[in-house]
Amino acid sequence: MVRDIVDNVPGARHAVVLSADGLPRGATEGLAEKDVRTISAAMSGMQALSKATAHFAGAAAERRWNQTVVEFTEGWAFLIGAGQGAYLAAAADPDVDLQQISFRMHRLVARLGENLTAPPRVNGENAAEAEQRAARLSASAAPAGFVLPELDKVIAEVPGARHAVLLGSHGLPRGASSGMGQDLADTISAAMTGIQAYSRATAQFVGDPDFQWRQTVIEFQHGWIFLIAAGDGAFLAASAAPDCDIDRFTARLADAVPRLGVGGASGARRSGDA
Repeated sequence: MVRDIVDNVPGARHAVVLSADGLPRGATEGLAEKDVRTISAAMSGMQALSKATAHFAGAAAERRWNQTVVEFTEGWAFLIGAGQGAYLAAAADPDVDLQQISFRMHRLVARLGENLTAPPRVNGENAAEAEQRAARLSASAAPAGFVLPELDKVIAEVPGARHAVLLGSHGLPRGASSGMGQDLADTISAAMTGIQAYSRATAQFVGDPDFQWRQTVIEFQHGWIFLIAAGDGAFLAASAAPDCDIDRFTARLADAVPRLGVGGASGARRSGDA
């Protein structure tokens, strides 16, 4: 059944069904057993860490995760829910039709059975609890010089943009937009560093472990979270409302990277990239 994706979507390379605890349940041909285990563990770990970042996208009564997309210079990796406790992952060429592969992935989930169609709830925390926790984290005062005016400028220019934080190659926050206290920046940075590491671990699934990572986008029902390469091992983590133009947001963040003092953003997508 998982061959439906690679057989019917030009540019699709592989597909794997995995459990939430990282065990492979099925895969297309052409993947070594150890690679299937690696991608299953990486995708499961990435999704587990995503649960800790849901409040970064915003507080809402229904904070459901929709999908995660990892972009490399040479291809894509996709992850969607396949029911309670299961996921479907796919890898594709750089020029794959994103709408077509998304359609085929969701169609496959439906074919796997009605009991596999509902994506898992991120956690049982309600909106009031989420707002209180985010408020507590944001309330901690940021040290002098922690707020980066360039990030504030981007947040102000893009409707729906919420937060942005710059992480160094060591994974520690180097600065953030206004409204992010030190505690929130530290909490998000720890989770994002892990997500970025798991994202890079999916390069073998896409085609080669040396593929250059560009960005990871996590879509929730109530908003977006994404990471983009910022040069010299640094990266930017940001969040936005559901209706935000994330292509514009990521392009504006990439444009701001050279002014943040972390070197060139050769891996980040620029405006005009397909």
